[in-house]
Amino acid sequence: MGNNIFTINIANPVNLLLFLFATVLLIFLGKELKKSLIPQIILIVYVIMLVLHMVQLSSLNPATDAEVITTLYKCITYDLLFVLVTFLSYLWVDDMEAKLKNKKSLDNSLDWFWNTKV
Repeated sequence: MGNNIFTINIANPVNLLLFLFATVLLIFLGKELKKSLIPQIILIVYVIMLVLHMVQLSSLNPATDAEVITTLYKCITYDLLFVLVTFLSYLWVDDMEAKLKNKKSLDNSLDWFWNTKV
């Protein structure tokens, strides 16, 4: 990327695979330990990355290289996908943790998603 713009380029295939591997590994760790804090931290990281990419995109001048703008749009797209996946995994692990600790959930609106009984 040109124009001296520092960004975490999640659109790069190698970086995308590393982020995907780390996310799956940490979600699995949260599931095994039944700690919803782990997916919650991942979710916060991806939301921060999304905000940073949005700020970078909004602060560019119109004369910026088209490659930089395209890369930022791809990064924002992948950030949104990771936010969706980590949010659902957070809800899943949080539900498991609540059942383990016999806590009542405030809202079980996603029960249909976790239960596979037909």
